[in-house]
Amino acid sequence: MYKILKKQSLNPTVTLMEIEAPAVANKALPGQFIILRVNDEGERIPLTVAGTDKDSGSVTIIFQIVGATTFLLNQKQEGEYISDFVGPLGEASKLDGLKKVCIVGGGVGCAIAWPIAKALHGMGCAVTSIVGFRNKDLVILEDEFAKCSDRLIMMTDDGSYGEHGNVTVPLKRMLEAGEKFDEIITIGPVIMMKFVTLTAKPFGVPVTVSMNPIMIDGTGMCGGCRLTLIRDGKRITKFACVDGPDFDGYEVDFDEAMSRDRMYAEFERHAYENTCNLFRKAE
Repeated sequence: MYKILKKQSLNPTVTLMEIEAPAVANKALPGQFIILRVNDEGERIPLTVAGTDKDSGSVTIIFQIVGATTFLLNQKQEGEYISDFVGPLGEASKLDGLKKVCIVGGGVGCAIAWPIAKALHGMGCAVTSIVGFRNKDLVILEDEFAKCSDRLIMMTDDGSYGEHGNVTVPLKRMLEAGEKFDEIITIGPVIMMKFVTLTAKPFGVPVTVSMNPIMIDGTGMCGGCRLTLIRDGKRITKFACVDGPDFDGYEVDFDEAMSRDRMYAEFERHAYENTCNLFRKAE
């Protein structure tokens, strides 16, 4: 059993938790993830490690309430326990040698981008962070990004906070002005990562994408996170959970990934609604 040390609502649909898991806290690196179960009968879900504290033995996770399991997880309170918390899993982000990087995060993907920005900043890298949300009410981690970014650009689709537009607007502006980056690291909705990659391509800047959004059980056994890479004219199959989650954005077949990402949307919606109804009836 793993104790919930802290619970904080970041916005109406996104929650931060600190879980007591010393073994994971001692080994986890930016880019890696854990698998948890809320109870003994629950499904396994993968969630990216948003931070660790070796002194307290805690691991920070940030999740969006979109399905039955995240709904159940969000019902838990500080001092309560979850059944399983396994990790770290996946390949850590490759950050060595980077001197100037642009981090592009979107929505809850910013929870994954933040620890990478923080790690790069700690290594002395010049970090530009572009983070985007649909509107002001959904903004998360602004102060945290500000602390680890040499330059922070906030974007909202409706212009209610920061600059008006999506994350590719300032990225394209900087690249067209001659700004040079060793790498662009982008994490968010698959369609956002596709257009960040397309924006960077004419300028030849390396792009790393995190394919966490298509992961399901996090073990490679379900096959739901199969990913097609196009390398030297050949189509190669990889798995986001065991071979990634980081990949070269120029190799990813984003259209196939987006199709795969939508496969379980209807199932998750029904599972979420059924779980909510059970809770309402129990009250």
